[in-house]
Amino acid sequence: MIAAPAVDLRQGRCVQLIGGRPEDGKVSLPDPVARALTWWEMGFEDLHVVDLDAALSRGHNRDVIRDIVEATGATVQVGGGVRDTSSVEEILDLGVERVIVGTRAIDDPLWLEKTAEEYPGRILVAADVRDGEVLRKGWTQSSGISISDLLQRLHLYPLAGVLCTDVAREGRMEGIDLNTAESVIRGTRHPAWISGGITTMTELRALDQAGAAGAVLGMAIYTGVIPPEQVAKEFGA
Repeated sequence: MIAAPAVDLRQGRCVQLIGGRPEDGKVSLPDPVARALTWWEMGFEDLHVVDLDAALSRGHNRDVIRDIVEATGATVQVGGGVRDTSSVEEILDLGVERVIVGTRAIDDPLWLEKTAEEYPGRILVAADVRDGEVLRKGWTQSSGISISDLLQRLHLYPLAGVLCTDVAREGRMEGIDLNTAESVIRGTRHPAWISGGITTMTELRALDQAGAAGAVLGMAIYTGVIPPEQVAKEFGA
């Protein structure tokens, strides 16, 4: 399993939100590129970058994303507001390895199928979940689709994987819902990435044992609740 630090971008800053709510931010750092470089130099070979401004239709941070790719040798996956093919192309052109799609993937399965076939192994579907239901539009709206139904829908697409974020636990450092994470891992044939609430090395090891392909870490390593050096040593590559 690979652990990837989250570098969430808002108005040119690196932030961490609580519960997926834009108004509830706890970490706000002025130089996302420097932070990404710190994670890379620490031993994290993958970075998870989310453009929160794009997700909420408030502009974008693509210049920052390009700078992160150029400043590090990391494998970078990027999401946030990717709702058309041109956005997928533009982000891949920045040197990104995987593009994360959420709302459009949920709303338009035919578009997702076409895009996944055009870019096999490069599209990661975001299944942002609260109380078992998948969210859309930057975690602001319910889709009315359960996570299990979404995973079944994605079965035949040539995806890079599925990223399931427990939005209610995001940033709260209250621990993961391991049972739900395990059901997601079992419920998809694709590589499964887990995010939201990871707080201990024990949880990371449990996800690894359950068969997760990756885990995204945010608040816990930004605040030092989990020693990032230890995570990098065990799960950074």
